[in-house]
Formats: sequence, structure tokens, C-alpha cells
Amino acid sequence: MSNADVSLADELNIFYTRFEAAAINANAKANANVITNAKANASGCRQEENANTEIAFIICKHDVKRAFRGVNTRKAAGPDGISGRVLRACADQLEPVFTEIFNLSLIQSVIPTCFKESIIVPVPKKSHPASLNDYRPVALTSVVMKCLELVKDFIISSLPDTLDLLQFAYHPNRSTDDAISHLLHTSLTHLDTRKGNYVKMLFVDYSSAFNTIIHSTLTTKLQHPGLSPSMCQWISNFLTSRPQSVRMGRHVSASLTLSTGAPQGCVMSPLLYSLYTYVCEATTNSKTVIKFADDTVVVGLISDNNEMAYLEEIRNLENWSQRNNLLLNVSKTKELIVDFSTKQEKNYLTPVINASPVERVDSFRYLSVHITQDLSWSCHINTMVKKAQQQLYHLRRLRDCPLSTMQDRRALQRVVRSSECIIHTKLPDLHSIYSKRCWTKARKIVKDLSHPNNGLFSLGGTIASVTTVHTPPHAFARELLFAPPHPQTTSSGGDSSPWIEPNWSAKCPNFFGIGFVLKLLYLLHLFTL
Repeated sequence: MSNADVSLADELNIFYTRFEAAAINANAKANANVITNAKANASGCRQEENANTEIAFIICKHDVKRAFRGVNTRKAAGPDGISGRVLRACADQLEPVFTEIFNLSLIQSVIPTCFKESIIVPVPKKSHPASLNDYRPVALTSVVMKCLELVKDFIISSLPDTLDLLQFAYHPNRSTDDAISHLLHTSLTHLDTRKGNYVKMLFVDYSSAFNTIIHSTLTTKLQHPGLSPSMCQWISNFLTSRPQSVRMGRHVSASLTLSTGAPQGCVMSPLLYSLYTYVCEATTNSKTVIKFADDTVVVGLISDNNEMAYLEEIRNLENWSQRNNLLLNVSKTKELIVDFSTKQEKNYLTPVINASPVERVDSFRYLSVHITQDLSWSCHINTMVKKAQQQLYHLRRLRDCPLSTMQDRRALQRVVRSSECIIHTKLPDLHSIYSKRCWTKARKIVKDLSHPNNGLFSLGGTIASVTTVHTPPHAFARELLFAPPHPQTTSSGGDSSPWIEPNWSAKCPNFFGIGFVLKLLYLLHLFTL
């Protein structure tokens, strides 16, 4: 590797830690007294109430075992070198040790430094990167720490149901569909209320939103919804003193310590951002702020051409973002106007953020749905059709391959029927043989961690569920598709067979040799595509 490549890793590490500014550190020191007092109160509660109040969440052994067994073995190991394959294979042996470590971490509100380390692997956004911003940071964090983030479910359950009702992430029975539905319903209701009404939508974009969170400010905000001081201190420790380095090829840059922002690649980071912004709400009924994690849209319900309240809300959002160290990206922030009252263009006021006007667009892709100024679905449907047509390439590729025909399948089926006539016994049909043999083979591969093809399959939510990795269709071992278990199947344990086989083998010999079965499985697989 050249000296230029070696220095590039150090430059990228400094670039990715650019939000660790002196002003932020000064703000963190100013708020350190709040954290110190919270920690002192937590210690007092543990002594007086015998840990009944502060230690509200204890991780059980079976939760740790379930987390280890559910680890994705195809994910790369973190800086500690502990791979998901090791955690899954040794879940029974590691369960008691890590259960004690996790609970000690929660009791003491301290996370081991080795769990907080991260290695950034820059991935070029373009074929020929011209600047540091053309590299997308992909963080490799500890797999063990991802299992420790089981505490996320406890944090969610501890929050009141009325907290930030228009935040559609991390709420039970809410999803992106609900956010889109509420946005459209609010807009259409206002448009139908009175002639002349129109709606202005400001789709807000933040620059590296997760990387600019101030941990002391977040800790203070977490105490208002009702989280215990010890849990707030644990989250604060989770966000501070995080070593980070950049790896390019074989070279690893010098490590830098971060105390700003939420770690990349952690499942708890979006939740912490949602809690960091829950106080960002509309001040009047003529405006609505809809959020899904960091995807935010300000909806202005305009009547009588009076946009003052809408523009005031944007100024409040700008000031609030500055106070909370969130950087608005004006170039990616867009405004969309929905006005059914007239076909003539009005002189709409243009919002200004950071002394720059916001661009007005005719359509915007929000939460994977294309919203247009006429609120029609044509743009979104056309986009979906275009994507679907692109996927037809794989089907056309299969069609052009020299695959077996229906005539071949009928010939095989005639052999089965002829065998039934000879032995006077009902034999399984081709699809039954295919489903049973393929499912059994995949199950053996999944259980054998040393099998070369183990990474091609993974267990699903139930013991009889097997999924495959999405791979090109020409590789037979990678494109095995499995039918669900037979409707008559009854499973009482993890080792029971997912298929109740007819007792025909006791009446006649097995006419299907292993070579014939393999060829038959291949042909049947092609037929069922």
C-alpha cells in the first residue's frame, strides 16, 4: 500500500470524527453536573431501597442464549475478533459468563471499552472518489455489544405511550405505512375543509444526524420520560469514550476517542435519536411535525394565504436544531406544495434556512413512497413497475437456459405412476419428494456449522422455517427454495421431523437411488421456479 493510501485512512478517521468539536466538549462539561447528580441519586437509591428501584432490568440467561443463537453468522466480527459463528456455536457455554457481565454492566452503569470500539471500513460511493465525502463509512462493532443491546426493549417498554405521538418509529403497531397515511389524511382533510386551502410540506434532512448527538443533553432529556438515573447513566457511558479507527486494506489508522453522537451500526442508535428529538413538536394546530426516526416532515396547513405560522415553525425548527447541535442540510431539504384550489401559479413564500432558500419540488420520495403535488399514486406506481420490469431480467435469463420442460416432468411422473401400478402402493408425488428431501438437506447444512455451505442458509422464526441467501439463479446450491411443511405435520420439539411420511417404505423397496434422487431434485427445483 502506498503512503498516500496510508495517510488517507488517517484523514478519513479525522473526517468522520469532525463533529467532536471543542464547543461540543465545552457544552458537555457544562452539563456534567447534571449527570453527576443523577449518578449520586442512583447510588443513594441502591443503598436505601436495596436495588429494588434502580436495578429495574435484569437480563436472564435464556435471553442471552436466544440472542447468541439468533446472531447472523454472515456478519463480520468486530474489533474484539469475536465472530457470530462462535457465539452461536458456543451459546450454551458462553451464556452464564456473559449474563453476569451484562448484568454487572447495568448495575454499575459502565460498559467495557472493548465493547464500544469500532472500526470504520470506507466504501466508495463513486467509482472514482474525488473527496473524503465520497466514502461511505461502514462501522464494524462488537457482536457481543449488539446482543447487550437487549436493553433497547426495556427502554421502549419504560417510555409512556403518550410520548411523541407523531413519532412513528419504535412504537407498538406503528410503521412507515402509518406515517404516510397520517401525512396524506391530514393534508386531504385540510384541503377538503375549505376552498382555497393548500398544504406545504417541508421534508427536512439533517447532515449526519446520529453523529451530532450530545450525550449530556440526551441524558437530561431521558430523565423526563421516566427512565431511572442509573439507566440514563448507562446510556451516557454507552455514548462516551468510544475508540474509533479506520481500516483500508491491511492498514489501520490511529485510534481516536469519540464522545459525541451515537455509534454507527448499533441497533439502539435510531431509538436514542428518537428520544433526543421527542420535544420537537408543532406549537399550533395549523402545523404538524411527523417523524419516523430521523425522517422529518413539517406540514403547514395554510388558509387565507397566511403562511406566517408555517414560516415561524420553520424558524423555530432551525433554532431548536442549532441548540441541539443538529445540522440542517439545506441542499437536501425540499418543499412540496399541494394546492387544488386553482390552476394558476400563486406567489408562494419561499422558506429560508441558514440564509439559503429551500428548493421547491413537484414530487418527493418519503419513506420509500413518492408523494406528488397532486397526491396521486401514478409516480409511485410507475416507479414500482419499472423496478419490477428490471427484475424480469432474471426470469428471461432462466427462460434462455436449456432447462427441463414440462414434457420431462410428465415423463418422470409417468415413471412414478407405473411404479404404483406394479407394486400396488401409493407413492409420494414428485413435489412431496422434492419438498421433503430439500428441507431435510438444508436442515442438516444449517446444523453443521463446519459445512462449507452453512452460510447459504439460516433458520427462520420457527424450527421448521429455513431461508436462503439471495444469490444468482444459475447456482443450484444457492437457489434452493423450500416449500412449507405438510399441513398434516405436527411438531412437538426441535428434533421432530417436519414431515409425516406415509408408511409405504415398509411395503416395498426404495426404488429411488441417490443419483436418481439428486437429478430428480434438480429437475423439480427448476419446475417449481
